[in-house]
Amino acid sequence: MSIHYFSSKFHQEARQNFVFYALMEQFKEFVKKRINISEEELNDIISRYEVRKIKKKEYFLRAGEICHYEAYVVNGLFKSFYVTADGIEHILQFAIEDWWIGDIASFNSQEPALQNIQALEDSVVLTLSKKNKDKLYEDHPVYEKLSRIMAQRAQIASQHRIISSIGFTAQERYLDFIKRYPKIYPRISNMQLASYLGVTQEFLSRLKRQILKPNRNS
Repeated sequence: MSIHYFSSKFHQEARQNFVFYALMEQFKEFVKKRINISEEELNDIISRYEVRKIKKKEYFLRAGEICHYEAYVVNGLFKSFYVTADGIEHILQFAIEDWWIGDIASFNSQEPALQNIQALEDSVVLTLSKKNKDKLYEDHPVYEKLSRIMAQRAQIASQHRIISSIGFTAQERYLDFIKRYPKIYPRISNMQLASYLGVTQEFLSRLKRQILKPNRNS
């Protein structure tokens, strides 16, 4: 084998190690902002996670599968959605950096998932198996606080989603989405946003024109 081969392999491994370190540092900062934890405990918690790259359009989870992992999104964009019997896709939520993905019900009960989770961009996540999560609760009681904080965050988002779906007009839902998720809005298509809002693409286009019209005349 040539020196060039070993040199290329060394640099490749060095780049991989650097990327891995950067990913873990991002997750460390996320955790430290939410709970008080020693560096030793934090390092042990992080060691239980695994890095996974997910290509655009690749599925993290399909309906009918068991959700064996929950995941922290390091970078990228995901949609979770449900498909009705007549084949219509309804987007339930989006997830970007510093969000979590997974089917909570399936993950906790280890029963088949009802929803699909698919990457809308090339993405990187840190995955944690149920076995490792249960072990973390035993080894580091402080981890349960982080888990509780994230569950509350998800519950708040879910509650708002339900209320807006049944109590807001389509225009109110659209404006609310832009206000609550300014980092997601530029990264999704009209079709995806329409599915999330529960309207057709044509209706969404008309809605946008109606909202912009007063500004053009001013």
